Amino acid sequence: MASSGNSSASSYSLQRRSVLAGAATAALLPFGSIGVANARRSSPSASQTTSDFDLDNDNFISYLSDNSDTSAVSDFIAPMDVTILIRYTCMAHNAWFDALAPYHPTAVGVYSKLGRRPRSEARTNRNKNIAALYAWRHVMQSVVPAGMPTYRALVSSFGLDPDDDSEDPTTPVGIGNLAGKAVVEGRLRDGINQLGDEGVRYNGKPYQDYTGYRPENSAYELRNPSRWQPELLEHGRRLGNADGDKGMFMIQVFTTPQLRLTTPYTYEDPSHFRLTPPHHSDHTNRAAYKRSVDEVLRASAGLTEEQKVKSEFFDNKFLGVGMSVLAAARNHELDLDGWVQLLMVTGVAMLDGLIACWHHKTGFDAVRPFSAVQHVYGDTELTAWGGPGRGTVNDIPANEWSSYLNVGNHPEYPSASTTVLSAEAQAARRYLNSDSLNWSYTYPAGSSLVEPGITPSNDLRFGWRTWTDFVQDGSDSRVWGGVHFSKSADNSIGFGTQFGDLAYQYVQRHIDGNV
Repeated sequence: MASSGNSSASSYSLQRRSVLAGAATAALLPFGSIGVANARRSSPSASQTTSDFDLDNDNFISYLSDNSDTSAVSDFIAPMDVTILIRYTCMAHNAWFDALAPYHPTAVGVYSKLGRRPRSEARTNRNKNIAALYAWRHVMQSVVPAGMPTYRALVSSFGLDPDDDSEDPTTPVGIGNLAGKAVVEGRLRDGINQLGDEGVRYNGKPYQDYTGYRPENSAYELRNPSRWQPELLEHGRRLGNADGDKGMFMIQVFTTPQLRLTTPYTYEDPSHFRLTPPHHSDHTNRAAYKRSVDEVLRASAGLTEEQKVKSEFFDNKFLGVGMSVLAAARNHELDLDGWVQLLMVTGVAMLDGLIACWHHKTGFDAVRPFSAVQHVYGDTELTAWGGPGRGTVNDIPANEWSSYLNVGNHPEYPSASTTVLSAEAQAARRYLNSDSLNWSYTYPAGSSLVEPGITPSNDLRFGWRTWTDFVQDGSDSRVWGGVHFSKSADNSIGFGTQFGDLAYQYVQRHIDGNV
């Protein structure tokens, strides 16, 4: 394959490019961390800026994915909001895949069948870049419309008209518009309740639950120590010092329980995927329950700087999920078709794995560690992490113990993060025919969101030689962060892997035209 085109970014100021490619908006969410570099929204002339992007020779994904500041992107979808993020990511990748299919010798789109263009139209990347960019527009407009101003500026900087809504299937703009609209139409009523009108006639809210889920426990009383207990939180869900209403508290609500009813790509019914029940967090099995709690407490007491930083890294799905596949695409020197196909296969793997994960989360409704710690030990003093900047203490009452990471708004088992990482990794292995990842990442000193200015004490660089190493670290990080039991994280690796295999088979059939 031809090497992915890297544009001469050095001639284009980082600040100006950030305004355009921004990732200051959800425009760049599909990549997790694309193009965010200290976004500056203050420039009034951003839309008039011309980029050095070469439509013929460059690869728009590679061009936009050259840095890792995700702060501006998180204005639109929070880094831990895995269900909305993964669905949007998959839709964007699907739109690109379907838009490029007509320029491929054999590929067929998932939601659109737009014929085959002459091979001469695919001699450069021009038509494919244009088609993908216009397809992307419709997904973003549907799911994250707040990202459209940045998208418009970006496309304008490439010399294209962001308002061109033509549908001529012989032109790249028309192909992109048709492909993007088809993906949006195909997923609009896929069960996630994007429009908020499922089960209601008036005043519906996007992504609102319509299944009638109710937790067995309240935030104030653990009636069943095996079941999920919503946590009582102080005003904010995000790590760091985000603005909030002081003195105001909130009780968790299960995030999109209807995801289990959302239409997957590669199977019909998520109940067909068996998963060992969480006997390790069944309070009637007292020895196993206590053992699971003690494993979490040992991890809490022994937290190292590297474990803290990795916990935050993998908790941020823009980083832990988004950047790894981009690194793999670069390291394997994929061309534009290869980038899109790799993103498509990993996107399908993650979404389908997450749907099945949510089926079991709803069914098992398993308790989180913070509830189990308090149930087992009450007000007994423990040795554990004592909170930001406190290090390990030996006198923290169990009912004051807190996980290092914020706890997700959903039951504990299986681990969604581990399921998604495992599915992504297996899909990448299958597509690339390699377990090689060879990726490293550096956390600047003091950049922790939990312990800002403290952790890490110096710049901390860590890396992964293989996808296997990467997934294991990601799984372990959920225990280090105190949000999952060790057995839950371990079981989720094998559970997620099968969706990588299914996604590869599904996407490869579309690449080969065997559908």
